[in-house]
Amino acid sequence: MSNIANNLALIKQRIAAACQLCHRQADSVQLLAVSKTKPASDIRAAFDAGQCDFGENYLQEALDKQPLLKDLPINWHFIGPIQSNKTRAIAENFSWVHSVDRAKIARRLSEQRPNHLPPLNICLQVNIDNEASKSGIDLADLPQLLETIKTLPNLIIRGLMAIPSVSNDPEATKMSFLKLAHALKQTSFTDSFDTLSMGMSKDLDIAIEAGATIVRIGTDIFGSRDKTSEPTLG
Repeated sequence: MSNIANNLALIKQRIAAACQLCHRQADSVQLLAVSKTKPASDIRAAFDAGQCDFGENYLQEALDKQPLLKDLPINWHFIGPIQSNKTRAIAENFSWVHSVDRAKIARRLSEQRPNHLPPLNICLQVNIDNEASKSGIDLADLPQLLETIKTLPNLIIRGLMAIPSVSNDPEATKMSFLKLAHALKQTSFTDSFDTLSMGMSKDLDIAIEAGATIVRIGTDIFGSRDKTSEPTLG
């Protein structure tokens, strides 16, 4: 078994154990493999080990890798900040977008989604801890944004995404996740509004306890990243 396949097996065991502790079914949590800065060969190895959903932060990097993997039925998720001039390529090449935080971006994604593709699944990114350095909307602005974009024809609003502030206090992290889970319950308006995209390698157990339905795992699957090679923009 390859290192990537072994890592995937360990992560799935960890997800199952976290679900068991909080009396959830293991299949209620979807694993999203975050493959930014990793080569197409690593994604192929993960796919061969049973992983179908992959998250990319940087558009050009993703577009370079996708043709190399076009023989695989991969579900591509865009999870990075979105610039207006990148929306067309995102709308054309991804099944999910986790980082919508402005009505303008949502409108462009809907208008530019090709007619032959199904509606684009989106999550609204919430700046759950009000950090100036992070993208996302304030919780107070969430209802208005939902009202603005819920009628866009080529989008399905699936739920919320957040990246809590870095903390060594598990309780503080848990409170941030619980705030997002509460917001999802308070603002639900369709049956499809069911997704909480939260939790990464260090805190997936806490996220699952708080209600995560998608956990975004990169390092614990693919190993550490060389951050000096990361693009500065999505």
